[in-house]
Amino acid sequence: MKLRPYQEEAVNAIESGWNEYRKQLLVLPTGTGKTVVFSKVADDVRDRGVLIMAHRDELIEQARDKYANLTGDIAGKIKAADNYILPVTVGSVQTLIRRELAWNPHTIIVDEAHHALSDSYQNILNRYPMSNVLGVTATPDRGDKKSLGRYFDNLAYEYSLKQAIDDGYLCKMVARTVPLQIDLNSVKVRVGDFEVNSIAETLEPYLPQIARAIKEYAGDRKTVVFLPLVSIAQEFTDILNSIGLNAREVNGNSPNRKETIEWFDKAGKGSVLCNAMLLTEGWDCPSVDCVVVLRPTKIRSLYVQMIGRGTRLSQGKKNLLILDFLWMSQRHNLCRPTDLAADNEEDQKVVQARSEQEEIDLFDAVSDAVEARRNKLAEELRKQANKKSKLIDPVQYFVELGDMGLADYEPYFKWEYDAPSQKQIDLLSKYKINTDNLTKGSATKIISKILDRQKKHLSTPKQISCLKRFGYKDVELWSFDLANKKISELAAVGWKSYRLAIPPEAYQWTIDS
Repeated sequence: MKLRPYQEEAVNAIESGWNEYRKQLLVLPTGTGKTVVFSKVADDVRDRGVLIMAHRDELIEQARDKYANLTGDIAGKIKAADNYILPVTVGSVQTLIRRELAWNPHTIIVDEAHHALSDSYQNILNRYPMSNVLGVTATPDRGDKKSLGRYFDNLAYEYSLKQAIDDGYLCKMVARTVPLQIDLNSVKVRVGDFEVNSIAETLEPYLPQIARAIKEYAGDRKTVVFLPLVSIAQEFTDILNSIGLNAREVNGNSPNRKETIEWFDKAGKGSVLCNAMLLTEGWDCPSVDCVVVLRPTKIRSLYVQMIGRGTRLSQGKKNLLILDFLWMSQRHNLCRPTDLAADNEEDQKVVQARSEQEEIDLFDAVSDAVEARRNKLAEELRKQANKKSKLIDPVQYFVELGDMGLADYEPYFKWEYDAPSQKQIDLLSKYKINTDNLTKGSATKIISKILDRQKKHLSTPKQISCLKRFGYKDVELWSFDLANKKISELAAVGWKSYRLAIPPEAYQWTIDS
């Protein structure tokens, strides 16, 4: 099996990261091959012993299958009566809690790492304090990252959902908010999320209207629906069938569970598979092109897992439709489709308002919202800029490049809060970047941006600052050589721009310049 370019980058980043960090995090969206990546990492250090932790049968077998496909070797298995140890072994969390290993793994890989902070996982991990730990998870939000940052030392590699879609590895995502108001204000919250029995009680009266909405907006699609309870999933299946859709229900105790999933895998448009949270992890059906979440949640990792059941590519599949409803919840935040594409609350509100008017491409809508916010911030920063300062404001530098990454930046890992190293300060000073108020994390982010542009032979911060002072536009898009040429022309006329044959305000940059 040949790794994709980003998978190779991820493996290299993880393996080089071990030189500095013992507990690393890998973030890859559902459907981009996280199991392939950690299988390669496991194989590279197999001689020193690797334990892969997973908490569900499907994930255990998926990890073993992917490892076999990638390497041609088999992985061991620790689960219930199974206890055969090989250089790479996959272990059930439920069994590992009760069973002490007779060996100390060099590397522990935690699949679905958003579970790593739970008592059961920590109980196991704390037994092996000298092991390297790699946590693997789908795209987390700020809250998830901060939580994971309490245990993991570093984000070794992140491949975003937008990158995966832009690179053609996942399908486009569209969202539609159906104007059906479902009041969640009376729903109870337990252990940080909505209580399922309370959700079911609130949801039940709306089921006929929701079914009609699915038929209207997704009747020609292949839909998976997540519900809070098995009884509600079964009731909703009957309602869907009564209005002409081809629906079935599956749960952990279904005697025909395998047959139902195989049926859905082969089923065509107009088919619906209902489940009470059975299919959130370890189940793939690439032809799914509509997901309906009727189990509202405050936990983004859970929401991402549900939506991830429909993000894979499939022949004839144009996009994934996320069918949402007007969940009314004044006391509690809950996950919405906009959370998948934007972290900034201002952007989320703008996109959510659009989705209530029309079906939208999520990332296109977010890009429009971010650009509007960027333009507003850029104008504010220009007004506040100290014209006499010879140093470049790092946030303004990013914003002028069309990147809100520094404006929206928050530290997650402990090291990111540290002061910048002297080496970082010296490098940033060389580029005339103001280093006041920077942390080690923000300095790392700025340096990464500068070096990336340097590799692409684009204009430097100093060049951009200099040429913009003289009135040149779009300098951030220029090549290093063009920027250098224009600065030389200015120097040749004694820095009197009015002496130039083409004054800066009249100069038209093109991609061929």
